[in-house]
Amino acid sequence: MTGIDSTLLIPEHDRQRLLECKHHAPHDFYGWHPTPTGSVVRARLLGALRVELLIHNTTVEMQPMGDDIWVTGLADKHAPDYRFRVTYPDAEPLIQADPYHFLPTLGALDLHLISEGRHERLWEVLGANVRTYSTTLGEVTGTSFAVWAPNAQGVAVVGDFCGWNPNQYPMRTLGSTGVWEIFIPGILPGATYKYAVQTAQGQRIDKADPMAKQTLAPPETVSVVAGPSSFQWSDEKWLSKRQEIDTAEAPMSVYECHIGSWKQGATYRTLIDELVPYLVDNGFTHVEFLPVAEHPFGGSWGYQVTGYYAPTARWGSPDEFRELVDKLHAHGIGVFVDWVPAHFPKDDWALARFDGTALYEHPDWRRGEQKDWGTYVFDFGRNEVRNFLVANALYWCEEFHLDGLRVDAVASMLYLDYSRNPGEWLPNQHGGRENWDAVQFLQEMNATVHRTHPGVVTIAEESTAWPGVTAQTSSGGLGFSLKWNMGWMNDTLEYFSLDPVHRFHHHNEITFSLVYAFSEKYVLPFSHDEVVHGKGSLWQRLPGDDWNKAAGLRSLYGYMFSHPGKQLMFMGCEWGQTTEWDEAHSINWDNVSENWSHGYHRGIQRLVRDLNVVYRDTPALFSQDNTPMGFQWIKSDDAQRNVLAYLRWGSDGNPVLAVVNLSGTSHLDYRLGLPIAGTWQLVINTDDAVYGGAGNDLAGTVSTEPTQWDHFEQSLALHLPAMSTQLYKLER
Repeated sequence: MTGIDSTLLIPEHDRQRLLECKHHAPHDFYGWHPTPTGSVVRARLLGALRVELLIHNTTVEMQPMGDDIWVTGLADKHAPDYRFRVTYPDAEPLIQADPYHFLPTLGALDLHLISEGRHERLWEVLGANVRTYSTTLGEVTGTSFAVWAPNAQGVAVVGDFCGWNPNQYPMRTLGSTGVWEIFIPGILPGATYKYAVQTAQGQRIDKADPMAKQTLAPPETVSVVAGPSSFQWSDEKWLSKRQEIDTAEAPMSVYECHIGSWKQGATYRTLIDELVPYLVDNGFTHVEFLPVAEHPFGGSWGYQVTGYYAPTARWGSPDEFRELVDKLHAHGIGVFVDWVPAHFPKDDWALARFDGTALYEHPDWRRGEQKDWGTYVFDFGRNEVRNFLVANALYWCEEFHLDGLRVDAVASMLYLDYSRNPGEWLPNQHGGRENWDAVQFLQEMNATVHRTHPGVVTIAEESTAWPGVTAQTSSGGLGFSLKWNMGWMNDTLEYFSLDPVHRFHHHNEITFSLVYAFSEKYVLPFSHDEVVHGKGSLWQRLPGDDWNKAAGLRSLYGYMFSHPGKQLMFMGCEWGQTTEWDEAHSINWDNVSENWSHGYHRGIQRLVRDLNVVYRDTPALFSQDNTPMGFQWIKSDDAQRNVLAYLRWGSDGNPVLAVVNLSGTSHLDYRLGLPIAGTWQLVINTDDAVYGGAGNDLAGTVSTEPTQWDHFEQSLALHLPAMSTQLYKLER
C-alpha cells in the first residue's frame, strides 16, 4: 500500500468486515465514491494480476492495496461511467462493468410492500433476474440477485462465475427490510449460484435461492439463473373462456398424475406426445400433477419442496413445462398442480434456518415442526413468509397458466394440535386449537388468486369438519373453490371392500354422504394416497375373484360419476391397476396390453372413457352438484337388496336416473317409483359385455307405467344385474 493516499484507503474496521463477508454495506466502499479532493474507485478482484480503469477515453492504472483490493484516485468529483480491464493469469484481459456502481434494483415501494407482506409479484424483485441497463458506454446485461435474510451478518453471491468464493460478490442490505441485493454484470442465464450466508453465530452456510426459477436436477442442490421465458403461448382463447366458467356448474373429471411414474423416463416433452392424447382419448377434462416444484427426494412424490418457484429439473426446463401446459390447453384439458404451503423439509441447504435462525418456520418447535413428517411448518403470521407463499401461488398461475392449485394438507395448517400429543402444541390467543394465522393466510391466498386470475380453481385437501372451507372469504369462509370429500372416499371404499353378503349391515355408510353433500363444494377423490403404503390398489381392495373385482370396480365408478361432486381418479385407477402404486416404477401398463390374461382391465378403461363422455354431455351430472335441487332420492332404504336409486337434476331441468345394485345377485323386475312419467334411455350399463360384464340383455329404453309405488304416481320395472350401475336419461 506504499504511496497510496490514506484518504483512498478503507477504514480498518470496515476492511476487516469486508474481508470476512460480514459487512452490510460493501457498496459504501467498493465502486466510485467522492472524496474531499476528488473521487476514488475501489474494486476487489480476486486473483487479478493487473487492473486498469477505463474512463473518459483514458486508461488509469489501479494500485493494489492488499487482499485483492485495487484502488485509484481521480480529480473529477462527478460520478462517471467506467469499466475495468482486468488481467488474470494465463488469460487475455477482460473488460467488465463494476457491480458496485449500480443503484439498487428494488425501489422504495418494493421494499415497503415486502415488509407489509403484500408484494404480489415478488419473483420479479427477489431471486435472480436478468436485467439490461443502458449506460454512456453501452448496454450492460447481467443478473440482479436479491434475498431476504434479516438476521445474517453478511450475504454474498457465490457461483460457477467466481469459483464459489464468497469474497468476490458480497451483497448490501436495503434499509431495515432484511433484503440483501447486488447486480452483477455479465452473469447470464444458465449460471449456477447459491447464497453464502454469514450467520450471527459466525458460521457460513451456503443456501439455494428460495426464489430460484430454475435449478439443476437432483441430487444437485444449486440454483440456476433463468432468463426471461422465450416460450410463445397460444392459449389466449382458453384463458379468455376460462374466466367465464362457473366451476360449480361445469364438468370436472380429473386425472391425477405423478409424472415420474406415469411412465418411467417421462419428461415434460414426452408427455406432450403421450399423456396429452391419452387424456383426450379417455375423456378427462383436467389433469392434476403431483407437485412439480423442485424437490430433492423423489420418494416424497414432490410433497417436500425445496424450490417453490422452480419446476423440477428432473423432468425438463421451465419452458418445457410451459409447453406441456399450452398443449394440454390446446386439446381442451385444464391443468391443476398440487401445491404444498403447509410445511417444508429440513435440508440444510434450503429454507430451513435460512439465515441461521428460524426464518420461514415458526421459531417455537411446538408450532414450527411437524414431527410425523420430519419437516418444518411455515410461520404463517409473519408478513414476509405469507408474502412468499401468496406470491408463489400467483407465480404458478401467472407464469405457467395453471388452471388450479390443489392445496395439500390443509387440515395440518388449520389445527395447532394436528398430529401432536398434549404438551406438544401451543394454543392460540383464545386458548383454542385453531391456527388463526393459517386461516388468514389461506383466506388471503384464495382471495388474491381469484381476484387476479378469474377462473383459476383452488382445491383444499381438508379432512375435517372445519366449516366454510368453500365459503367466500367475505362471509368468513376460507375461500376455496372446492374441497376433497375425504368422508365420502373413506366410507365408499370401506363399503365396497366388504363382501356383498355383509353390506346389508353397512348400508348407512353408502348413503351417509348425502347428509352433508351440499355443505361444501366437493371433489370425490380416489387419489394416490388410497393406493399406496400397504393399502393396495383399488382392485386389490375389492372382494372376490377377478370377475367380481372387475364388476365391483365398474359399479363403483358408475356410482362415483353419478354422485354429486366433481371426480378425481389417480393414474392406473382408470383400468383397475392390479398392483399398488410405486413411484419408482411405471404404473402397470401390462394390465391393458393385449397379452394380459383377460380383458377386464381394458373393459374398465373403456367404461371410464364412456362415463367421461356421458358425464361431459349431461348437465344433470354436474350442473347442480352443490345444491339439493340437483339430487333426489328414489330408493335409499333398501339395505336388504343393497340397491340405491336417485335422480340427478340438471340446471336445464333434465334428469338422469341412477340405479345401483351393490349386491351379489341380480334383481329381476325391480320396481322404482318416479316423480316424472316418460321414456328413459339407457346410456350407461356397467354390466355391458363390452366392459367385461355379464352382458345381460337390458332394454335400451324403458317407459313408466301408471302404477303407484313408494308414494309416486308412476313407476318402472327394471332388471338390475348383480354389482352394476345403470344410468338412464329421460327422453324429451
